[in-house]
Amino acid sequence: MRNLVIASAVALAMASVVAKADPASEVNPFIGTTNGGNTWPGATMPFGMVAFSPEETPLPGRRYPIAAPGGYEWRVNGIKGFSLTHLSGTGCTGASGDIPIMPVTMPVEMSPSADDSFSMYSSYFSHEKESASPGDYKVTLSNGSTVDLGVTLRTGYARFAFPADKPANLLFRTSDSEVGSSDASVKVDPDNREVTGSVTSGNFCGYLSPDRRESYYTLYFVAELDQPFTAGGTWEDDTLHAGAREAHGGTTYGDRGHPPGHKGSGAWISFDPAKTPVVNLRVGISYVSLANARANLEAESPAGTTLESVRGAARKVWNARLGEIAITGGTKDARTVFYTALYHVLLQPNLTSDEDGSYRGFDGDVHKVDPQRHAQFANFSGWDIYRSQLQLVTWLDPRVGSDIAQSLLNQASQNHGVWDRWTHLTGATSVMNGDPSAPAIADVYAFGGHDFDLKGAYASLLRAATIANDLDLSRRGCEVQCVGQRPGLDQWLKLHYMPVGSPGWGSAADTLEMAAADFSVAQLATMNGDEQIAKLFVNRAGWWRNLFNPNAFNGGGYIQPRNADGTWPKFDPSVEEEGFVEGSGAQYLWMVPFDPAGLIEMLGGKDKAAARMDRYFYNPDGNLAVTNSGGLHAELNNEPSISSPWLYDFVGEPWKTQQVVRAAMNQIWTNTPAGIAGNDDLGEMSSWYVWAALGLYPLYPGRAELVLGSPLFEEATIKRPGGRTVIHATGAATDAPFIAALSVNGKPSTRAWLPASFATTGGTLEFTLSNTPGKTWGANADDAPPSFGPVK
Repeated sequence: MRNLVIASAVALAMASVVAKADPASEVNPFIGTTNGGNTWPGATMPFGMVAFSPEETPLPGRRYPIAAPGGYEWRVNGIKGFSLTHLSGTGCTGASGDIPIMPVTMPVEMSPSADDSFSMYSSYFSHEKESASPGDYKVTLSNGSTVDLGVTLRTGYARFAFPADKPANLLFRTSDSEVGSSDASVKVDPDNREVTGSVTSGNFCGYLSPDRRESYYTLYFVAELDQPFTAGGTWEDDTLHAGAREAHGGTTYGDRGHPPGHKGSGAWISFDPAKTPVVNLRVGISYVSLANARANLEAESPAGTTLESVRGAARKVWNARLGEIAITGGTKDARTVFYTALYHVLLQPNLTSDEDGSYRGFDGDVHKVDPQRHAQFANFSGWDIYRSQLQLVTWLDPRVGSDIAQSLLNQASQNHGVWDRWTHLTGATSVMNGDPSAPAIADVYAFGGHDFDLKGAYASLLRAATIANDLDLSRRGCEVQCVGQRPGLDQWLKLHYMPVGSPGWGSAADTLEMAAADFSVAQLATMNGDEQIAKLFVNRAGWWRNLFNPNAFNGGGYIQPRNADGTWPKFDPSVEEEGFVEGSGAQYLWMVPFDPAGLIEMLGGKDKAAARMDRYFYNPDGNLAVTNSGGLHAELNNEPSISSPWLYDFVGEPWKTQQVVRAAMNQIWTNTPAGIAGNDDLGEMSSWYVWAALGLYPLYPGRAELVLGSPLFEEATIKRPGGRTVIHATGAATDAPFIAALSVNGKPSTRAWLPASFATTGGTLEFTLSNTPGKTWGANADDAPPSFGPVK
């Protein structure tokens, strides 16, 4: 059997020790399931292929057939099925959610596809009868049935307990992926106690771009039951076929990018509740073939496997993974928020290669994972995760980071050399803006993930950054899903900024993202010993200056949209207008993470920049403005703002970084279903919290220097192959955010940053924290972190 990707040798060696501490018991999977967090509470493994979780009925008045992206919304009290796949924290209306399976305790007398309201075969439930922890989910439904879920990497396990006095049916809604399907099939085999089939889907964010409503993956499943059953029947669209054993047909994506209703197919099977009140279902999946789904099932959950053994194994792996960061101190709620954030970080990307190493590529062909590698991964929200999630995942396990980098290169190689910015399973969705691929690859290498084809990745990314192809010139999918890797690259190379009207989504935001991408190409060039290209691209990264208008909005200067002829259009920095993406001009001003000193100089020096930052992070009454305070202030629940608090380290006022970051942690992150105030974006926002709680942040795209905040816990020990890191924080128990003193590896330090070598080899930090600002610590010019501006 191929080595299980997430159960690394290091993790397994630690498992028996870490399990005693049971950090998994600190996790609350319901955090982020409302208020737009879009997480889900079901059973999964770290980076697992299967995510077995409820699909709820739509919110009242919602025009989409799902409750929320991820399929679950805390305020909803109806469940229509339990699906095998999910993405965590996405912003578009849904993705995956394949093969909802539902226990039904009434006769099936109408096609489920004809029930637009999803009310007939759904069931109410209450949170008092629901529980979840890593690898484990359970709920008792108002229809009298109880559902227990567990998982391995590529298989799901469900135990259904039926009431004795009602019909006992299992509904397989094979066509009903969250945003629909273009095809589906199901086959019922009572003689072998088996249900098999497939669904062809995709369409992530397709409702936003009519020319991107397309399928790009097929999921195959094999479900085996431990009890005898009869074929209840099937349905195709509105027509029910009692006793039938096969059905075909997708929902389509309608004319608005969502299933239109009265379309789709599926089947149901029936049990005798008097004889078999409890039914166990084991199901394997594959994106390659039905045979591979069966092989995955036989390898990971063969006949005789019990739910208890599956849960026990998952718990050990989760404790090993979560135990890679051991914390001491803090309140119960603080520990729960921390470990839940780390849990969410480790949900994606997802394993897509099968037990035998085969996987479906972006070219539609079947490929094999290189024997020197361990897995092919899928589901990358590049625009989000290049900022801090990939760094954290790689820091904790460089092998996983290496496999992620190789997976991204494999995808691009199979996609005609195009590195798509947001990939879902075997498809390029092109969601968001900029080109996050170079930062992603450089992040992995910088944090110790070296076991991938760096030279091949660099050559491909360098080509994409220098030669505009037809896709870069195309407007297909724009604004949100532009098909080019670098939309408008010809304009970037000609004008040295992205002008208003160029292909893309928000010309000013595109300019800043392109600058970060070029800076990361420079880092990759250095990693490959190509210093001439490194110099060229560091200077290209400085082109963001061409959008700095010193006279914008009554003086003071802003980065703002600019016309191709060099003129400046009307601009209001408080408004999220067409020049920006999910943020305002005031919020994007600070998004130059590789060269804060250059930005500070453009703003008139440290004193003027610090005053600007004060107006950005504080209300006129002196209260902090870290979220929901308007477009002129920070919005630390979304990516465009999250690097900005750390810039106080560059103006000699690191105590304000410490204050602002701690305020954001306390205000935005709570041990409640609303405890993530915005999309978690495949773990990116949770990774920000984990770094912040450690008092560190990987500010620079593609580099491993860390800028400093202050630790939340008295002690944190990070156990990783490259070296152990220990962080002590005297005074943290009093919730004191301010640094009074720091020693690094036993030597006093006033520097507000750590060199890359600390991240990659480890060390010891000794913080002394206080309730009052330490205004002298880190205040000297020599204490500021480095910046990387243009070179001569």
